[in-house]
Amino acid sequence: MISDFRFPIFDWKLFYVNRNYHQTLRTHIRLLILVVTVVFIELNPRLIFSQNVEVFGYFEPQLMGAKIGSDFYQLSSNKLRVDLQLKASDNVSFGANFDYITYHGKTKWDILEFLPKSVTAEASTINLFGYEMNPYILPYEDKHFLDNAFVKFSFKYADFTIGKQQLSMGTGYAWNPTDVFNKKDIIDPTYEQPGHNAFRMDLPIKSDFGITAIYAPTEDWKYTDILLKLKGRISHFDFSLLGIQKQWNYTDARIVDPIAMNFYQMNTKRHILGADFVGELLGLGVWGEYAYNKIKIDDDEKQAYVNAFAPLLALSSYLYRPMEIKQDYYELVLGLDYTFDFQTYIMCEYYRNTSAKSDYKQYNFNDWMQYLSAETKSITRDQVYLFVKHPMTDLIDIGGSYIISLSDNSSAFIPMVTYNVFENVDLSLFGNYYFGKEGTAYASNLGNGGMFRLRVYF
Repeated sequence: MISDFRFPIFDWKLFYVNRNYHQTLRTHIRLLILVVTVVFIELNPRLIFSQNVEVFGYFEPQLMGAKIGSDFYQLSSNKLRVDLQLKASDNVSFGANFDYITYHGKTKWDILEFLPKSVTAEASTINLFGYEMNPYILPYEDKHFLDNAFVKFSFKYADFTIGKQQLSMGTGYAWNPTDVFNKKDIIDPTYEQPGHNAFRMDLPIKSDFGITAIYAPTEDWKYTDILLKLKGRISHFDFSLLGIQKQWNYTDARIVDPIAMNFYQMNTKRHILGADFVGELLGLGVWGEYAYNKIKIDDDEKQAYVNAFAPLLALSSYLYRPMEIKQDYYELVLGLDYTFDFQTYIMCEYYRNTSAKSDYKQYNFNDWMQYLSAETKSITRDQVYLFVKHPMTDLIDIGGSYIISLSDNSSAFIPMVTYNVFENVDLSLFGNYYFGKEGTAYASNLGNGGMFRLRVYF
């Protein structure tokens, strides 16, 4: 779940490298057009019936709290999401989503307070005109944005989708090695994902096979995102084969622009050959996902990084080492699930990432910061995700997940309760407890807490 409101102990991946939260003029114009469109439709019900327009969405207040050291902090948000769908004809449809989110409570968090002391010595300090500034503050600021806006053309032999749209790949539940577009929150992996600007083609081949092609333009055409996917079905199994080129940035959070307060990013190309499957075997649901990654760094990017890193090396050749980027690695997910006759559901998923380290004493400052900014999916090499859910009544489900790092022997427990309070009103309660030594992936010093979420659909 990459929600726009995530408390640091629940989802560090909100720590975006680019810290400029002001909306561009173009974004404001798009939002204005969308709002005017929604109001116009609401005031003209005939248009709804004549053009098959649907307006719906939800309001979602959340409250999170955490005990950090001897103090207990709170952060709350209010999220309004408005969805618009238009079926113009049998061949043309349009969809859009507008989000507005406000934050309250403790809205600024110092990331360094949560990192092991063994790595924070590498963090930079900024001193401008005698004032010290901390570039590692995670802010939660009110925001409004156009999450999706796309048009879909359906033809006899192919479908084409153009605009900001959902792009999800892979069969994994907690981790998706082949999904290079989204960042999952391991606390709530099924939370909605943001839209991505792209051109997509879906081409069916007979009844059980098809091809998906995605083209997502970037500033430099050489780094354009391209995906080609062959999907099919054999017996009781669905499978996919994928080839991907993705622009991918790696952050050296020790190199800071003192004016923009941005971290240095190395621009790379990430090439992926991947596959996934999902099906049933001996009464069990089974799935798997694999991605072989090759990172390519152009010579001009290497030289630019050497130049940017030079001042740090001059300060201390002993303390500072160049950023480590593993250029050849693989990721693997294997999972299974089962539902008993008494309706208890259990699930287990294993994840291995060979770009991560197996010894937590080797985690460095950039390992943590690249993980927090979702440039890497894991800081620890081998993990297991366990999930259990049971319906107490027709309206109440209880359960929880347990995440274990097999590499550093740390773990996290997330109990949860979901309650369908009324029609179109859902209540969710989450806990969050870490068990691990300082410096491990799920260290106890990260803080324990809980979250309350209410969602009202309209």
